[in-house]
Amino acid sequence: MHAQLDHLVIAAASLAEGVAWCEATLGVTPAPGGSHPLMGTHNRLLNIASDAFPATYAEIIAIEPGKQPSRPKTHRWFDLDDAALQAGLAQHGPKLIHFVARVPDAHAATRALAHEEHAHIDRGQLLEASRDTPAGRLEWQITVRDDGQRLFYGALPTLIQWGPVHPTDAMPKSGLAMRSLRAVHPRAPTLVAALSAIGMTGMDVSAGPPNLIAVLDTPRGPVTLESQGL
Repeated sequence: MHAQLDHLVIAAASLAEGVAWCEATLGVTPAPGGSHPLMGTHNRLLNIASDAFPATYAEIIAIEPGKQPSRPKTHRWFDLDDAALQAGLAQHGPKLIHFVARVPDAHAATRALAHEEHAHIDRGQLLEASRDTPAGRLEWQITVRDDGQRLFYGALPTLIQWGPVHPTDAMPKSGLAMRSLRAVHPRAPTLVAALSAIGMTGMDVSAGPPNLIAVLDTPRGPVTLESQGL
């Protein structure tokens, strides 16, 4: 089992607000993304690949106005329907809230979490999704719980398995590069065990109040993004 960072998830109350935040904070304009009819969301994307984090991007995501998830009785992914998260975004603006890890076998990774000795984690159903792009059709399988929860305040990744095309294959360079990702959590040993179960052993985890911290190299120098328990 081997998992690696696929993309950061930056949530915004609206996509326009997310774009403005990106330009003000990172100094670049995000590339076009698309809509997710499965979840009633839409996004903009940024290539942040680096030698340490190949084929990695950042996703700025928001609820698409007037849209609902196409699956009945399903909450949107990444806790986007959570009232506390929505209030935090409204009060403080867009924020890093989560990350997604790609795995070669999402079914096996999901089972590994479910049977992990100390955790027994339900990462959610494995859903199939797709989106047409100018570079070809994107197809992926992704874990989503019916309640939409991220788990561990966003520090335990959602799992994704891509088809033959990855978004970064045709994503323009943004001038950004991923430098580091680490997590702080009050149940650090349990989080470490869960990450180990999916083969994500290189991520630094320490004990303390919940926080997910990503450092990006930008045209303005290093920028640190934090979830701060949201």
